[in-house]
Amino acid sequence: MKKMILAAALATVIAIPAGAADFVNILTGGTSGVYYPLGNALSSIYSKALPGAKVSVQSTKASVENLNLLQAGRGEIAFTLGDALSGAWAGDEEMGFKGKLDKLRTIAAIYPNYVQIVASEESGIKTLADLRGKRISVGAPKSGTELNARAIMKAAGLTYADMSVQYLPFGESVELIKNRQLDATLQSAGLGVASIRDLANSVAIRVVAIPAEMVAKVGDPAYEPAIIPANTYKGQAEDVAAVSIRNLLVSHSGVSDATACAMTKAIFDNMAELHASHAAAKGIDPAKADKNPPAPLHPGAQAYYAKKAC
Repeated sequence: MKKMILAAALATVIAIPAGAADFVNILTGGTSGVYYPLGNALSSIYSKALPGAKVSVQSTKASVENLNLLQAGRGEIAFTLGDALSGAWAGDEEMGFKGKLDKLRTIAAIYPNYVQIVASEESGIKTLADLRGKRISVGAPKSGTELNARAIMKAAGLTYADMSVQYLPFGESVELIKNRQLDATLQSAGLGVASIRDLANSVAIRVVAIPAEMVAKVGDPAYEPAIIPANTYKGQAEDVAAVSIRNLLVSHSGVSDATACAMTKAIFDNMAELHASHAAAKGIDPAKADKNPPAPLHPGAQAYYAKKAC
């Protein structure tokens, strides 16, 4: 009996990665976006993969806030857009970073975000030029979505002064369009994001194209031409040109190598659970997860990619 108890105790110890964190706080985004359901799926995964850790999920204003929180040690892993991470590593003050966020460490590149501009059919908006003089929401100030909005509008020859701009989360933007208090919303999220599906199921919509030549004018390699496939949303009968920007999971240098490795491994060992949490997760390509990160890979993540083990 004593031997059995000792064996069970040893098994428990072995199951917990050496140097694992006591707390793993997952920084996500608004509850109507994609980061939040994926963060909840990660919470479930990490609760099993890191049995000694207390895992929590925090809803935030997404990319920029998440990266600043990580630098301050107020989270262990966070979702972000690639251009925001590049700006954070460079210390781009205009993007919302007071200096170089030198503690940031990449865990994995995950699915691509699509910059999706959706207008009510009755607004008459058919092209980017038609946004002039219209009421549009561009996400929370200095969020990843809002940074995308600035870049796309500039490439289209527009400024915020040309429109009536509101800084609102996805869900609130949709409700205002339904109530005819807003004409359009720009949302940077995975395909099939719940907020736009909700809008399309409530009113007639038009997904506004962002042509490839406009994407080229942005001048940032993080922005790539993409397509929103036909029937992604109700009433969207044709493919629509768009722009994609990859998302990443990021940690910081204060997280131990053991924890970072375990977190990385758990992602790729549990892809089915992530796929079930949101269709956007199907865009995660394990073969590209460690390629060309805007901030250095965490040594723990790097160890996983080298051995596919911890």
